[in-house]
Amino acid sequence: MSSPSAPHHAATKRDGIPLGKIAGIPVYLAYSWFVIAGFTVIVYGPAVLVQFPGLGLGAYFVAFGYALLLAVSVLVHELAHALSAKAFKWPTEKIVLNLWGGHTQFQNFTASPGRAVVVAMAGPASNFILAGTLAPFVFGHAFHGVVEMLANILMWANFLIGIFNVLPGTPLDGGRLVESAVWKATGSQDKGTIAAGWSGRVIAVALFLWFIARPFLSGERLDINLMLITLLVCGFLWMGASGSIRHAQLRSRLYLVSAGGLADPAVGIPNSASVADVVAMSPEGRPAVVICGPDGKPQGVVDTSAAAAVPPYALATTPVTAVAHALAAGAYVPEWSKGQELIQYLARLDGNEYAVVDHNGMVTGLLRQQAVVTAITGKEARGGGRA
Repeated sequence: MSSPSAPHHAATKRDGIPLGKIAGIPVYLAYSWFVIAGFTVIVYGPAVLVQFPGLGLGAYFVAFGYALLLAVSVLVHELAHALSAKAFKWPTEKIVLNLWGGHTQFQNFTASPGRAVVVAMAGPASNFILAGTLAPFVFGHAFHGVVEMLANILMWANFLIGIFNVLPGTPLDGGRLVESAVWKATGSQDKGTIAAGWSGRVIAVALFLWFIARPFLSGERLDINLMLITLLVCGFLWMGASGSIRHAQLRSRLYLVSAGGLADPAVGIPNSASVADVVAMSPEGRPAVVICGPDGKPQGVVDTSAAAAVPPYALATTPVTAVAHALAAGAYVPEWSKGQELIQYLARLDGNEYAVVDHNGMVTGLLRQQAVVTAITGKEARGGGRA
């Protein structure tokens, strides 16, 4: 699966074990992959032992080998996404193989409905090609013993992975078909993403009803392994679909995020000034007062309550720095900054206040994190932290 609109971020140890680069693309094995590998060994190990009793404990190594072959199939799937995107000059940040199979993380780029579909469908197509390549050998009985069993399982696994991924709902690749169709019809990618997310939710519910609710209500005996796999898949689909809907809803409100539009009025004052200068510029605590260094760059914000607590006789002798708190390094933005670019910049800063400056570098406003969060979500921010 692909994440074509995700913002760039540096790879960290949390991505997992680095496996090297393929076509210049870093590949990681997430630690969560070992969970699904262990599950595969537990489920398929006994089945292999029944079919080949002479293997003994080796049957479980064969099952682990199957898990590795599945990982290779997923890697081919993700590489198909990455290489097709490369044809459109979309930069790929990394590929991660994880509990849910894997995902391809792209850096920022400009997409179109048609190209999004091509990149998305390249993944399932690679699985169908793998299955088709194995089919003549499997049906022609070219292999024997354990190799034949693994080839047969791998062929059907790739075929099912391809079928599953073309289902028309996010986070599956087929969700791009829904997204692109709605995007093309409405001109809004966000509406397309939301529609694909709801399709993904419908698929999750349908799978639950068919594989769990239906046999349970009809009195059939439930297969524990099938039930666990179904619950995992349904949970994955529901969470992925809900996440896509939520992100699209937030993204659709980005036009409301403007540094100049959301900032409270503010004025700048040299850090050599006194509290008396603050009172003269902002007698009632408004506009906000931002302290600037000798180079004119914002350094801090005056605390109005602290300034008001200074006795009248000490106003002229109390430095403004005594009643102010510091801004984070680089916590100032041009008043014309807006949208995703602004959000990504603020997310890298500590603190929850940012000075806003005009073309001449003069302070014109004070942007607070709460105003940004409210603009994006429509809800009041709870506490501090990063935007």
